[in-house]
Amino acid sequence: MARCAVADGITVTACTPHIFPGLYENKGPEIRQAIADLQTRLDEAGIPLKLVTGADVQLAVNLADGLKSGRILSLNNSRYFLFEPPHHTAPPRLEETVFNIMAAGWQPVVTHPERLHWIENHYDTMCKLAHAGAWMQLTCGSVTGRFGRRAKYWSERMLDEGLVHILATDAHNMRNRAPRMAEARDMVAQRLGEQAATDMVLTRPQGILDDLAPTALPAAEGVAKAPVRATGLGMLRRLFSAA
Repeated sequence: MARCAVADGITVTACTPHIFPGLYENKGPEIRQAIADLQTRLDEAGIPLKLVTGADVQLAVNLADGLKSGRILSLNNSRYFLFEPPHHTAPPRLEETVFNIMAAGWQPVVTHPERLHWIENHYDTMCKLAHAGAWMQLTCGSVTGRFGRRAKYWSERMLDEGLVHILATDAHNMRNRAPRMAEARDMVAQRLGEQAATDMVLTRPQGILDDLAPTALPAAEGVAKAPVRATGLGMLRRLFSAA
């Protein structure tokens, strides 16, 4: 997988195992050690891929406290973390949860919204979260059609409406979830232009690694154009995005 990523032009990979109490009992210190061990093996093999820490985090009690303590990992020890909503059922009070997390100083990056089983009936929730300041991350395989027509449709809609901040491989293996990004990046460039594609795979990811404030990075086109309402999450975006 590391060799495949490098061949595809990837130079940095965030290792993001799931954290989901009761199912994936991964913890920050264990993930850090595993990543350090793997980095040593890559270096010994001469594979020029830098690994950084992270996790794909599902809804959990005291999520902000877990991030602060290091039990739950953010991306490269930054304010940004991958936030994975439940796949099959829309969670209650999702907007309130994001509000509370952002109020605590963390920047959620919502992973693969285009693949959620409930997006058809709750697409407006994703729009509200994006306009409020949460970032949206698409899986490259959704853009290229590897996850089927449904995921491709929602990917294209979110891209066309300017809601997407990041493209990610979400790689799991070399069978059907390989770490390839170039094809999806090129498709986004053809659809939205080179700058938009570069922002999704380079500018914003580098901003995450450097822990820059979201306001220091290019806004998603649709989010930048949309008015921010001074209620609920909209007010939160104005208050906390420059923190």
